[in-house]
Amino acid sequence: DKIDVDEIQGSNTIEEWIADDILTPWPTIMTTERPDVVSGNLLEGRIAIFVDGTPIPLIVPATWNQFFQTAEDYYLRWNISVFLRFIRIISFLITLLGPSLFIAFISFHPELIPTPLLINLAAQRQAIPFPVIIEALLMEFTFEVLREAGIRMPRPVGQAVSIVGALVLGEAAVSAGIVSSAMVIVVAATAIASFTIPHYSMTDAVRLLRFIMMLLASTFGLYGIGLGVILLVSHTVSIRSFGIPYLAPFAPFIVADQKDAILRLPKPFMKKRPRLVSQKKSNRLDTKKGGPIGEGTE
Repeated sequence: DKIDVDEIQGSNTIEEWIADDILTPWPTIMTTERPDVVSGNLLEGRIAIFVDGTPIPLIVPATWNQFFQTAEDYYLRWNISVFLRFIRIISFLITLLGPSLFIAFISFHPELIPTPLLINLAAQRQAIPFPVIIEALLMEFTFEVLREAGIRMPRPVGQAVSIVGALVLGEAAVSAGIVSSAMVIVVAATAIASFTIPHYSMTDAVRLLRFIMMLLASTFGLYGIGLGVILLVSHTVSIRSFGIPYLAPFAPFIVADQKDAILRLPKPFMKKRPRLVSQKKSNRLDTKKGGPIGEGTE
């Protein structure tokens, strides 16, 4: 009923019409092309929306932790899946805060850096004519241009352009004294960490927020980063996806749903579906052993 338009060209059109908050940078609707991901979400009580002529269905409601989960998590052993999920969360934090922390330490809090490392960083920056924020923005913008160019070009050529362009430009920039070697390492580590996020829509959101955190770090140091994190968490807590809190099961904290949030316990331990998503048929029970699903018997 919310859609007031005479044409639907794809699933993205529906996504922008029905999303609870279209102004937030976070994705509140999940998109996927994998049938196993769609069927798994349907079995948890979610809804899949298909659009004729579009190979990418929409899955609602979508919570924050879903964008760090993959279908392969359920094909691997549970302990390996937990390890990989922790790697993705740590990579998310590196992508979001890595350059801003480097800027804050160099510009405002050099006393927090070990003395030998600080001496090396100071020696590298002696010939750099720009402030550290300009240096960081220049490198980040260059990498984003290379990434976009690689996507728009044919796949074999695009990959070569991205890799060779990053290596050549990074080495040339250091040799010319435009950026320091440490800044190239930070930007490269941030870029590599961003590739571990499974869903591209979440990667795009982090790429945008990273620039905001860099500006805050260059203005207020670690206090600016802290303020940015507080505002970001407050905003994220206030979001809902089709009535479901976006940070569920962390806020509100639901103990039973922690079995498949950041952790992924073995299947025999996950007897309940997500509580807020599947409120009527919450039990994963064999109808022959435990009675009809949803009666609450075990």
